[in-house]
This record gives sequence, structure tokens and C-alpha cells, in this order.
Amino acid sequence: MSSALLLIFVFGYVAITMEHKLRIDKLVPALFMMVTSWAVIYIGLPHIISWLDPMNGLMTDPKCGQLSIPELSGSLEQKRELIDASLLHHFGKTSEILIFLIGAMTIVEIIDHFDGFQVFKSLIKTKRKIWLLWIMCSLAFLLSALIDNLTATIVLISILRKIVAENELRKWYAGFIIIAANSGGAWSPIGDVTTTMLWMNHKVNAGGLVTHLFLPSLVSIFLPVFMASRLSVFKGNIPPMDSNQSTNKHSIWILVLGLFLIVLVPIMKIITHLPPYMGMMFSLAVLSIVAEILSKRHFSLTDITDTQEHNSPTFKALRKIELPSILFFLGILMTIAAMESMGMIYGLGVQIQEVMNVNLFVALLGVASAIIDNVPIVAASMGMFQFGLDHEIWHFIAYAAGTGGSMLIIGSAAGVVAMGMEKISFFWYLKHISFLAFLGYVAGIGVFFLQQI
Repeated sequence: MSSALLLIFVFGYVAITMEHKLRIDKLVPALFMMVTSWAVIYIGLPHIISWLDPMNGLMTDPKCGQLSIPELSGSLEQKRELIDASLLHHFGKTSEILIFLIGAMTIVEIIDHFDGFQVFKSLIKTKRKIWLLWIMCSLAFLLSALIDNLTATIVLISILRKIVAENELRKWYAGFIIIAANSGGAWSPIGDVTTTMLWMNHKVNAGGLVTHLFLPSLVSIFLPVFMASRLSVFKGNIPPMDSNQSTNKHSIWILVLGLFLIVLVPIMKIITHLPPYMGMMFSLAVLSIVAEILSKRHFSLTDITDTQEHNSPTFKALRKIELPSILFFLGILMTIAAMESMGMIYGLGVQIQEVMNVNLFVALLGVASAIIDNVPIVAASMGMFQFGLDHEIWHFIAYAAGTGGSMLIIGSAAGVVAMGMEKISFFWYLKHISFLAFLGYVAGIGVFFLQQI
């Protein structure tokens, strides 16, 4: 049965990586993997010998004193009830992450509705190419920690298009925005899907993540940008562009309020001990109230009319969120949950720790995240290791998975969206950006371990 689950995952993931050639959105094989994996478990229930119940976890073997996966005993009906409970538990934990992401995406879309991000463009006055590089990368590093790396990349490339007319030069800027956005997302619990997963699954605290990863993440972008500053492409001034775009009169207030409410989420968790998705829903509720008041109209989610559809910023924001990405994460995380429940993930982790240094393995995971999406890598690692809250390995996994994807343009959501927006080819990025991203990744690892001394 484990072999069947592994084959489903391998074939499904190959289909995900080949979505452009197959012309099938990646959410389709992800959902197919999820349903098929759990169907195999239910069909093969009589033959399941052991089961990792998420509520009770591993057991201690009385013979050797080591942790092991409990046996699945009892009648067929009792076994089915246990698996039902496990499925519901995993679905609930996954849904917490998805609801959190939906809330964050909606807040960002409301800010964008009021042209909030155009405030950053108005603050950029320089015409020097090198200064623009530092400004854009600094914004990407900080903004991605608040609104996630994917959204930060979209926002900044959209702003970049209003400043830089030359396509080739924009590719260079976009390449470094990708590195900066991934580095910025790695040190924040709300900056990347993977850090959010680690935070919501009680592997890291928000404070611990920031404390341990801010400096390594900063170095991972500082070194590439510093080296790029010496390149001829960033010498001289930027030709001026005509831009008469007007902004909403409420833009700066909505931007400040929206970013404050997002930052408030981890603070609310510390104060109230509510799950993070509850804090995000509170922030969304507050911003929605303000947005509707500024729009000078009444809005009800339960009474949608044509007039409301055209005028409500909240309704427009809900329609624009990336639902395919949400469903993709659902499929991937629930597929990993099936493999984890069968003990496959934990078994792999035990074997790895027997033959390889854990730190070396995590560093290689970061390299692998440039090829394979970092979401399943982090999801699998949470099932492999049994370290306590805020253990350095969890911080290292967050750093490696977050910044490692910058080494290839297909290695992160930020890279993929930049690839589409600026028509950056895989080999152009590999030739001009990948090596600098690799140097930043390695330098950040060095700083991370220096901090542990």
C-alpha cells in the first residue's frame, strides 16, 4: 500500500511540474493525488498494520525505548473510525492554513483596490539604476514579510513597469526582486506559505523565527545585490517615463491600516492564544468595515446584488483571490498527510538521520526546493522530524525552503509569476541570476550557523 501511495505522489508531482506541456493546471493533479491517496487507504483498510494517529502521535517501544508507529488494532469498524478521525484532523489543520491565506489575500486585494501600493511608486524619486536596485530589493525584502513573497513580487514588478521602460533592464530588476522577496518571506511567519505552515503547526514561534532568520535572510539578498552593484547593466541613469496615473485619496491610509492589521495577527496570537487564522479573520473584518465605510455604501455578504458586485471593494477582493492556488495547497498538503499517516514520512526521516547529518540534509532540501515546490518539502519535513518548538532545525528548514527556491526561476511562486509577467526565460535566469542567488543562499547558511555558536 505504501508503494501505491508513493507511485501516486510521484506521477502526480510529475504532472504538476509538466503543467505547461500538459496544459493542465497544477491544481488538477494535486486534487487527484489527494483523493486517490485517501481512497487507496480506505480500500486497503483491512491490510493496514500500523497507523500514525495525529492525536496520539508515536509510541515508545518497550523493548528498545525508541519511538515507533503504533499498530492499528481492533475491528474493521473501529479502524475505519480511527482513520475517519485522522482524516478530519488533517483536513482541519490544512483548512486553518487555507483560511489564513484567503484572509491575507483578501486584505491585499482590498489595499490594491484603493491603489494603496502606488504609494511606494510615489516615494521612489531616484533616476540612478543602482539606487533603484537597492530600493526595489529593500521594498521586496520588507514587503514580502508582511504580504507574502508572491504578492510582493507582483506589486513591485507592476510598479517597476511604470518606472523602467526597457524590457531587458526590467528582467534584471525582476530577477533580484525574486531573490529579495523569497529572502524576506523566509524570516516572517506570514511571509511565505512554508513559514506559515511551520508557525501554525507549532514548530516555530513568530518571535523565534524573526530572531533566528532575519540576519541570515538579509545576508542572502545583501550579497547578491552588492555583487550586482558592480555590473555594467546597473550603471548610469534610467530614461524617464511619462506617468500621469492618479491614486485614490484614501490609498495611504488603507495601506497603513492594512499592513498594520496583518502585523497584528501574530500579536493577537500571543495576547489571546487564538489560532492565527482567527486573528487574520479579525483583521479582514476590520479592514472590510473601513473599506465599505470609505466606499459610502452598505454591504452584506449574504445579500449580493448587481449593484454591490460593481461597487463593493470587499466583494471585488474576494473574487480576485487566487482560489486555484488555495486548492493546489489543499491537494498537496492532504496527500502528504496520507503518506504521513501511513508512517512513510517518519520512516524516511529515521533513515535519513541514520546515514546523513540532519543539517546537511536540510541544506540539500533548500537546493531541492529550487526544483520541487517548497510546500510539499516542508510538509514532509514536519512529519520526518520530532524536534521541539523553536528547535534550530525548524528555523533552518524555514530558511532553506524559503530562500533555496531563488536559485532557479521555477523554484518559487515569486519566480514563476515574474517569469510570466516579464517573459523571463529559464536559461536567461540561470545564466544571469542563479549563481548570485546560490552565493546568497550559502552565505545565509554560514551566518545562520555562526549565530548558533
